[in-house]
Amino acid sequence: MPEGDTVWQAARRLHDALAGQVLARSDFRVPKYATVDLTGRTVLGTTARGKHLLTRFEGGLTLHTHLRMEGAWKVYGPGERWRGGPAHQIRAILCTADRAAVGYRLQVLEFLRTGEEERAVGHLGPDLLGPDWNPDRALANILADPARPLGEALLDQRNLAGIGNIYKSELCFLIGATPWLPVGALPADRAAQLPGLAQRLLEANRERPVRRTTGLREHDLFVYGRAPRPCLRCHTPIRRADQGDGSRERPTYWCPVCQTGPAPAPGSRRVQGSRPRTTN
Repeated sequence: MPEGDTVWQAARRLHDALAGQVLARSDFRVPKYATVDLTGRTVLGTTARGKHLLTRFEGGLTLHTHLRMEGAWKVYGPGERWRGGPAHQIRAILCTADRAAVGYRLQVLEFLRTGEEERAVGHLGPDLLGPDWNPDRALANILADPARPLGEALLDQRNLAGIGNIYKSELCFLIGATPWLPVGALPADRAAQLPGLAQRLLEANRERPVRRTTGLREHDLFVYGRAPRPCLRCHTPIRRADQGDGSRERPTYWCPVCQTGPAPAPGSRRVQGSRPRTTN
């Protein structure tokens, strides 16, 4: 599942390509909206809300999409071949006179009245890249369930919106706590750093084609995807295990020396030192 900075980039691409333009063609390849035709409507713009995309049209209509694990929006110029996947994976097409925005493998696609967008995104916590960002509220949300593992709390979009599995692993490394540490056991000074650190990481990466958390030219990430290679700080092999997020298991990476707190037992089937499998 894309991180918040990736979704922000997708929103900007859609906005730059479509905002202020009149649609020459629209096509929605899901049964519920197969007959919807927005031809002739002006696109007002696209914005990201956490990991959700909201594309607004004149007449008070919003297209709400979510990329989930494999979805993508691609933008093409006149005559350019569409390369986002086979045609049967296309779920939405928005064309102006000189651009085509094509949504592939979109797991969420629905229309809302623009005034009712909160039905889709009102449950989200403060958006790390949005105008509603509020670090105090985000921290209060995270600490509201002291027994919850830190990694799960960071992934919960109701606490703060925009963190995915990569940033979860990197944030836990940067504050020196394992993702299984109960949030209530996190020292107060480190807990207070979390929201600001998360916001700075996403803010720094939203313009970059390659995500980087280390500040090092040779290495982009501290732990994510690096098992069983050595930790960049202490040279202990990075470890990998699955951790739930409340809905499914996700691969999680940590350094057993630099990060304190509980972790799966070494003999657990869910602990691995191999190269990462396909992730979100």
